[in-house]
Amino acid sequence: MTALVRAAALTNFAEVAQELGYDPGAALRKAGLRAQLIRQPDQLVEADRVARLLEEAARHTGCESFGLRIAARRQLSNFGPISLLLMHQPTLRQVLLTLIEHLHLLNERLAIQVEDVGRMVVLREELTVSAAGRQSIELAIGVLYRMCGALLGEQWQPASVSFTHGPPSSQAFHRRFFKCRIEFDGAFNGLVCQAADLDVPNPGADPVLADYARKMIAALPGDRERSIEQEVRKAIYLMLPTGRATCKSVAMGLGMSMRTLQRELDARALTFKQLINEVRQDLARRYVVNARYNLGEVAAMLGYSTHSAFTRWFGTQFGCSPESWRSHSARPPDRAA
Repeated sequence: MTALVRAAALTNFAEVAQELGYDPGAALRKAGLRAQLIRQPDQLVEADRVARLLEEAARHTGCESFGLRIAARRQLSNFGPISLLLMHQPTLRQVLLTLIEHLHLLNERLAIQVEDVGRMVVLREELTVSAAGRQSIELAIGVLYRMCGALLGEQWQPASVSFTHGPPSSQAFHRRFFKCRIEFDGAFNGLVCQAADLDVPNPGADPVLADYARKMIAALPGDRERSIEQEVRKAIYLMLPTGRATCKSVAMGLGMSMRTLQRELDARALTFKQLINEVRQDLARRYVVNARYNLGEVAAMLGYSTHSAFTRWFGTQFGCSPESWRSHSARPPDRAA
């Protein structure tokens, strides 16, 4: 099933493109999207097309911060009806959990995980889109950063932001946008903050309005059934670098037993092994060409405890060693706009 995203993902695309001397209408047509979509935020469009549009816009304009410039203009209201529900959650932690619950209504390829690590919390964020590049990822993380800031105000002081891709030629815009340490070529995409920040009470939360918002969202027309295949893929993308992407862990994360998950996949002629292998292939293509990662690090990020096991798997999937793939790849180490 084709993964969809609300056209609201392109909010402010036209303004940023025009500022950079790029014709947004022509760009949308080239991507196979109608220009009217920008005025129809709840219209669903193919997530892959949106991802390719952002990468092409950055390449054409030479602006490596294109996606982040869009994020800088985003408001909480751009989440549509879900924004009311988010505004009235008792804490930022509950906001994030509520957002995760409703991600399928916003972007079926977006995955977010809240992971407590002692006194810190890691907010992992991934896009399960083969066409996803730095623009889509930076847009998604930038929007999450802005949302947390809108809800916490001056109390929102994350420790760091992390990207698995390399740094842009100029980090000036990134440093103005993120008021924290920025790590490129990191082990994950996402944010790190104090756990205590997520549990600060939201003085504006109104449970009556939150209940009203839930009922309004439940009554929305055209709500597609959540795809178990996409939900499993998203969980694997998030869990693979931590070494916890097992069938049992994914099932628990989705709130079901391992047997139930296997039965759901069987009904769709799918296996967990098949899905984890496909995710590994996608991430391998992203990481192996990035010379900033040594191949031992790539092996660990793909869930392998030894380099030899990773090399055997890679040879079976791609017909050559990861060293050979890297040395013969014409693609630069993720420094493209």
